[in-house]
Amino acid sequence: MMHLFRSTALLVSASSLLFLTATTVSAQDLTPKYSNEFLNVGVGGRALGMGKVQVSLAQDATAGYWNPAGLLSQKAKYDAVLMHSELFSGIVKNDYAAFSMPLDEKSAIGISAVRLGVDDIADTRDLINEFGYIDYTKIRYFSVSDYAVVLSYARKIGNVEGLKVGANAKIIYRNIGSFANAWGFGIDAGVQYDKGNWRLGLMARDITTTYNSWAINADELRPTPGAPLDEIPTNRTEITLPTFVLGVGRLVELPGEFTALAAVDLEITTDGQRNTLVSSKVASIDPRAGLEIGYKNLAFLRGGVSNVQQIQSFTGSEAWKVQPSLGVGVALSGLRLDVALSQLAVEKLGGRTQTNNIIVSLGYGIK
Repeated sequence: MMHLFRSTALLVSASSLLFLTATTVSAQDLTPKYSNEFLNVGVGGRALGMGKVQVSLAQDATAGYWNPAGLLSQKAKYDAVLMHSELFSGIVKNDYAAFSMPLDEKSAIGISAVRLGVDDIADTRDLINEFGYIDYTKIRYFSVSDYAVVLSYARKIGNVEGLKVGANAKIIYRNIGSFANAWGFGIDAGVQYDKGNWRLGLMARDITTTYNSWAINADELRPTPGAPLDEIPTNRTEITLPTFVLGVGRLVELPGEFTALAAVDLEITTDGQRNTLVSSKVASIDPRAGLEIGYKNLAFLRGGVSNVQQIQSFTGSEAWKVQPSLGVGVALSGLRLDVALSQLAVEKLGGRTQTNNIIVSLGYGIK
């Protein structure tokens, strides 16, 4: 147990050091909030069913996204995961694929790909022709899409049993039709430590800051005829500041071959004050909690809460709200099917609750 406390102190100290470094950059106020936010939506039916609590738990191909150190804990020699989800009543498509494998007893690699986009957006600037008539043949369609390819590497360090470290190299491409596009690159780093039934994890996303270089096609951004002339943006570099996630989980054996896995994550952002439970100009902390009940490692029931926000109603009253999520999973002969029900909104809009989002992911491990 003393070794567990020492490892916890090591993770907290590492988080504090990285945090102090990040706040120095944040103080310069050179970056936008919520940059590259498409990479924070989350992947995998298991994770999203548990409120995105995964930094200490990930142990399959999805670890390349949540914490690359977890690649060393996967149970199969080769592991692959596919996911598709549709958000905001199907307007936004979110797709994900990942593969991982060990290199030897002390190291493993993985590759992940993420795409989030809105397709078939109508460009109606030429809808009215030069004679003042509507010409539907002049409507053009375009997509707004964000892509990321993540290359992951994990390795056991020294003789400390249960201690693993990992790193990601991210290549990002963002596209707004023919109007603008951006290329970016960033690095993540992660640590996991397992001791008995305890799981500890630390993930530092964009640890070196991530740079997106935007190129604007000014000719395509011409205004609608007769409309006021808007300012056309210029080429620029967008910087994403570091985010740190500290997590702890514990597995408990229950009677009747049942198990309970409970975990908590604390996400610390450094890009300015956010609407979170702990909020300041230096950093904001968003807590998340998840629970997974398993039976014989075959069937799973999951739940989680995340996205704690203070919401103001139309009457002006304020209240704290959380985003709940539920999920189920089945694992049989290396095949894993996970389904999550998640709700992106935490308030009622116009008296109606936002439509739930269904996330389905399929995983397969080959021993």
